[in-house]
Amino acid sequence: MAPLRLRVEGRTFRDPMNREVTLRGINVAGDAKNPTHPELPSHTPEKFFEGDDVSFIGRPFSVEEAHIHFSRLKRWGYNAMRYIWTWEALEHAGPGKYDEEWIQHTIEVLRLAKDYGFYIWIDPHQDVWSRFTGGSGAPMWTLYAMGLNPRGFAATEGAMVHNTSTNPANYPKMIWSTNYTRMACQTIFTLFWGGRDFAPKAIIDGKNIQDYLQDHFIAACCHLAQRIHEAGDIENDVVIGWESFNEPNKGLIGHPDLTVIPGEQKLQKGTSPTAWQAILTGSGRACEVETWEFGGLGPYKSGTQLVDPQGETVWLPVDYDDSRYGWKRDPGWKLGECLWAQHGIWDPSSDQLIKKDYFAKHPGTGKKIDYEYFTNSYFMDYYRKHRKAITSIHTDAVMFCQPPVLEIPPSLKGTKDDDPNMVYSPHYYDGITLMMKKWNRYWNVDVFGLLRGRYYSPAFAIKVGETAIRNCLRDQLSAIRQEGVDYMGNHPCVFTEIGIPYDMDDKYAYKTGDYTSQALAMDANHFALEGCGGNGYALWVYVATNNHEWGDQWNGEDLSIFSLDDRPLPISPTVSRDKGSASVSTVSVDENSPSYSQSLSGDQSSISPQNLKKTLSTPSMFSQGSKTPADLGNAPGFRAAEAYVRPCPIATVGNNVSYGFDLRNCTFTFSLTCEAAATDDAPTEIFLPEFHFPRDNTEVVVSGGELQHEGYRSEEAAGDGAGEGGRRRVSGSLSTEQV
Repeated sequence: MAPLRLRVEGRTFRDPMNREVTLRGINVAGDAKNPTHPELPSHTPEKFFEGDDVSFIGRPFSVEEAHIHFSRLKRWGYNAMRYIWTWEALEHAGPGKYDEEWIQHTIEVLRLAKDYGFYIWIDPHQDVWSRFTGGSGAPMWTLYAMGLNPRGFAATEGAMVHNTSTNPANYPKMIWSTNYTRMACQTIFTLFWGGRDFAPKAIIDGKNIQDYLQDHFIAACCHLAQRIHEAGDIENDVVIGWESFNEPNKGLIGHPDLTVIPGEQKLQKGTSPTAWQAILTGSGRACEVETWEFGGLGPYKSGTQLVDPQGETVWLPVDYDDSRYGWKRDPGWKLGECLWAQHGIWDPSSDQLIKKDYFAKHPGTGKKIDYEYFTNSYFMDYYRKHRKAITSIHTDAVMFCQPPVLEIPPSLKGTKDDDPNMVYSPHYYDGITLMMKKWNRYWNVDVFGLLRGRYYSPAFAIKVGETAIRNCLRDQLSAIRQEGVDYMGNHPCVFTEIGIPYDMDDKYAYKTGDYTSQALAMDANHFALEGCGGNGYALWVYVATNNHEWGDQWNGEDLSIFSLDDRPLPISPTVSRDKGSASVSTVSVDENSPSYSQSLSGDQSSISPQNLKKTLSTPSMFSQGSKTPADLGNAPGFRAAEAYVRPCPIATVGNNVSYGFDLRNCTFTFSLTCEAAATDDAPTEIFLPEFHFPRDNTEVVVSGGELQHEGYRSEEAAGDGAGEGGRRRVSGSLSTEQV
């Protein structure tokens, strides 16, 4: 049997030549959340509720255009992908009805990715459960199975859905994420994780709704895994593993008091009902609820608002025809009534709450439930089923385990779940930048430290000054990684989502071409990733259809590193510059910008997007034209590409010790240890982008080793090694160096 192309060895990844592999990855692609036929980005209302009759063929892009996207990503230095797909894409037509044509398209795209040498893990993606609850993931029929009516979500605010909003162009930024704490998702995730305990009357086809949903979801994942296995040339060759469940949320499980907002709920934006108010409005009652806004120091109360559904509810009517999908609902589960009323939580005849702490304790044991209990119990019960099912098909699959975001990981160290083939896969976003859509170079907050109680007062968590901010981001990622070691054991850590919004400052960059804020934020995030001691990451996100008007085509998000309305970073700019000029590598940075930062400023003159237009020739790699209005697309820039197209070790003989790229001085530093010298057949490989390190103007210093580049050779010895890549002038093409 041939050796695995990638294997897990303790806290590292290894290739067949026993070199340590660093995963420099990208999520592909964000618009895989939306159907292609009909074309349904989240701002389009037409045919939205025709959820059974859709197709996702063509996601993440067509087979014909795949080479364009894969070659682009490869030139930018990516060697890994988190491959986004949704349950809806596979099983939209009904329970057990799989879209084999979409599977075939997926296999063809994965097969093409193999030609570029990518490592790919499969992510069955979801956000707030489904497109019909304001996100992505599950097919529409799952809502009907739970007794929910998606057409009732708008009036009740059971979910805030972009497709049904009255003004999609002004959909509030990041409001979609508040759906986790609104009626629909609170109910859905409670049923998915803990239906047997908290909704025992919810029986469908002889199963509790928890088992019905989990069994169908895992079966869909297995069906795709089986088809990939049967393809014969994809499993292990390009698909190295599977992720568990994107950003799991516990719903109402562990909620201490339905009449108050729990202290653990850190996000409040727009209308912010208590769970009890959400239950009432979900059943057609009017409630006056608090409204919140998000400021620089987090959410703050802004007022109140009456939510009046005028009798409309989130529940299916009593005359709904269950035969539509062929399932049989138990007579004890009554349609037309709130499921939680059926379990005695409240009395609809008097609108009185009876059991405000119904979800606070385990019904069987009486044990208090917090997030740590949820993760170790309900989440891990699911994860074990998922892992067993996937590895029954893909025996050697690397399992990317993603516990709830920013919560304490499950306690697996030294247990039977301490699987040697497991990877800790946390997510991290700089919340202030993401929510405010601004890069604040003056101060930021140690959010993770606050969550872990490391500060006597929140005021002490504020970090002032750009150096402190960058170090704070790095230290938060380091702490997250270390927490994985402490709780889950000795496993690699890959941050499978991290990224920045590009539509900062009210889309200032799109009107001016000045991407200073984006370059600073992106560089700070990569500084954190490079310094945290992790084994790689998957940047969020690549979207082939991104444009300046609608961003990633989903909920107003705009995090794609590529846009149809911007220019790719040039491979061979013809601008002349003096050796030692730091500004050459910061083409998006404008010294006159309000966001200009000394951390990326050189001592020499700056090259701005404005004067680059006169001197750079950029290859055209657009797969389609943009339809963005002129006022949003008439100033294309380079989308801060110099901050994410950066050097990185790819395959290391021995072990990585540290590495990092100083964008200001264009210096890459890499340290490693090895017991034996590298060979021509198995060298240490480092990706050096030609944009920063041209062949004819790059200084390399190796403290112990040999550099091989276009015929240059020097002697090598085993032991500790460190290297620096120095100043630069742009010419040639992107390359991989061998050290």
